Amino acid sequence: MIMPSFSEECLGLHYGNVHTADLGDGDEKKAEQFLARQYYFPIWGTCWESFYGGHHFRAWHQNGTFAPTGAWFLGVSKEENSSKHHTISKDGYNRGRDWLVEKALQGGRWKGVWWSAEVEWQEGLLEPGRRGINHGIAQDGLVAVLTVNRG
Repeated sequence: MIMPSFSEECLGLHYGNVHTADLGDGDEKKAEQFLARQYYFPIWGTCWESFYGGHHFRAWHQNGTFAPTGAWFLGVSKEENSSKHHTISKDGYNRGRDWLVEKALQGGRWKGVWWSAEVEWQEGLLEPGRRGINHGIAQDGLVAVLTVNRG
């Protein structure tokens, strides 16, 4: 499990596209480092998400020569079930982001280490709307900056 309620894809299989992002770190566009899906229950939890729909995120690590911050950028969304071809839900980017933030603020334990998280909401980093947004789905322009603390 990557964080509460998220884990690797069903049986480790990925059938979708690999997305790219330019993080402004000097590496130009880079492929996502991983994708995590909602983990409903042990063993087959992310397989159920593939069938039923739910939340998922893609992640990119900012570690280029211009900005080696070590930060992780997450593209989060809520998607529909398989009968709707896993399309992003209406308002799915805002709903996905808010759900991930809610789960992160609960904290947790990973590989024997307890962690907690804080959120700072930023405006002005992303223009609200649908222009330049994957699938043309509008988002509100709010960016959640999560800081994760060990112990």
